[in-house]
Amino acid sequence: METAETPRPETAKERLVRTFWERHSNPKSGWTRALSYPAVMVALYRHDWKLLGATVLFVAVNPVLFPKPDPERAGDSWMYRGVLGERLWMERGDKRGYPNVLNALNVPIFLCGLYAAYRRKPRATALCTLLSAGLKFWFVGEMVRYYEAHREEFDSPSASD
Repeated sequence: METAETPRPETAKERLVRTFWERHSNPKSGWTRALSYPAVMVALYRHDWKLLGATVLFVAVNPVLFPKPDPERAGDSWMYRGVLGERLWMERGDKRGYPNVLNALNVPIFLCGLYAAYRRKPRATALCTLLSAGLKFWFVGEMVRYYEAHREEFDSPSASD
């Protein structure tokens, strides 16, 4: 029987999710991930399959590649607050409307950019890459605002360290 004095032990899944978000909140994770957008486009444009494979692999491992950041040092970072806001929003926010519409708009633009890069259409590739990155940064900005508005709800151990 659980009481207020004895918290329920963390499950393996909960520990994995917590570790993922803690490490993903490292600003280096966010900024290097942002650089992966143009790297994917360049790899496709050049038909450089090794670069494309390396970039996709990097994107896959990026969220856990960097260590958990020190909240004292990373606390003012825009990207750090954006990832913490995204975590809160994913756990508690309403995902039916704005700001998720930014992600929904980003999907066809990013796919169009991939196609343009593969077909070696430089203007369309550049335009789609810029629009996709712009929508992603807009989304991160909204997550920063969400975090600032709901930061008292953030009960992660990393927030109280």
